[in-house]
Amino acid sequence: MRLLGIFCFLCVFLSCQEDAEQEKKYTYLDLEIPENFPLPVYDIANNRPTQEGFDLGKKLFYDGRLSSTGVISCGFCHIQEFSFTHHTHIVSHGVNGALGTRNAQGLQNLIFMKEFNWDGSVPHLDAQPIVPITTEVEMNESITNVLEKLKADPQYVEDFEKAFDNGEIDTENMLKALSQFMMMMVSADTKYDRVMRNEGSTFNTEEQQGKTLFDTKCASCHSGVLFTDQSFRNNGLPIDPQYNDIGRKRVTGQDNDLYKFKVPTLRNIAITFPYMHDGRFSTLKDVLDHYDNGVANTENIDPLFVNENGLGIPLTENEKDLIISFLNTLTDDNFILDSRFSEF
Repeated sequence: MRLLGIFCFLCVFLSCQEDAEQEKKYTYLDLEIPENFPLPVYDIANNRPTQEGFDLGKKLFYDGRLSSTGVISCGFCHIQEFSFTHHTHIVSHGVNGALGTRNAQGLQNLIFMKEFNWDGSVPHLDAQPIVPITTEVEMNESITNVLEKLKADPQYVEDFEKAFDNGEIDTENMLKALSQFMMMMVSADTKYDRVMRNEGSTFNTEEQQGKTLFDTKCASCHSGVLFTDQSFRNNGLPIDPQYNDIGRKRVTGQDNDLYKFKVPTLRNIAITFPYMHDGRFSTLKDVLDHYDNGVANTENIDPLFVNENGLGIPLTENEKDLIISFLNTLTDDNFILDSRFSEF
C-alpha cells in the first residue's frame, strides 16, 4: 500500500509537471480593457489569447487561400488604415469581382459586441468568419476546402501545433485563432478617451460644443463609450430599389424588423466612409443632411425620427459642423497604425 501511495504521488507529480510544461509553451497576451469601457461580452477565458494563437489568426486573416480563388482574404475587405473597412467601396468586393450588397463594417472592439453583421445574423465572434468565407459574392469557399488547403501546408501544420493543445487543423481551432487576432483589436486611445479619462487632453471650443449637441441629438442610439446601443433600428433611409435590403427581418422573419439595421459604432467614423449599410453616403455631412431633411417615412421607422414638425432631427449647418468636429475626436491613430495588426 505504501509503494502504491508513492507511485500515485509520483504520477500526480509528473502529471503536474506535464501541465506546467504545457502551460509554459504558450506566451499569453495581456488584453487590456480600458477603465472607461464595459466588460467584454466575449468569453475570453474560453479562448485566452496567446502569441502563438494571435500570430496564427493574423496569418489566416491575411491569407487569400481562405477564398475559392486564393486571392480574397479577410484583410482584402478590412483594411487597417481605415479601421478595417473596405475603404471607399460602397459595398464589399469578392471573388472574381463579385459585388456584395452591404458595406463592409469596421473591425474594432468586437469583444464588446453582442451580435455581428448589419442584421445581427451571427451571435458569436468565433462564428463570424464563416459568413464571408462561405458567401458566394465574398470568399465563395467552404470550410472543408479551407481546412484541406491548410492541412496541405507544412507550415500551417506546425503553426496549429504551436497554437493549440491538440494541434488539430479543424474548424474550431481555425475560428478560435481568428478570434484571438480580432479580440485584440481594442480601439480606445482617441482624444475623446483621453479627455474622458483625464489624461491631459481637452476639447477645443468647437469639439465641446459638438459633444453637447451630439449628446442631445445623437446619443439616444450612439450611446455609451462604444457609441452604439447595439440595437436594430430603421433610421428612415429611402428604400434603394437596387438592393431592397429587408434588414433584420432576413434573420428573424418578423415584420416589425423590416428595414432595421444595427446601430453602428461611431469610433473611427471619420475614416470609415462610405456610410450606412449600403454605403450610400460619402461624407459625414451627407449623413447629417439625411437626418436633417432626408428621412423617409418607411415602414417601421424608429419613433426617434418622428417629431411634431415632421421627420428627422432638425440641424442647422453650423450644428452639423460642430458635431463633425466632435466626431473627429473619435479617431484612434494608434489603433490604425498598430504594427501588431498590419499585414507586413
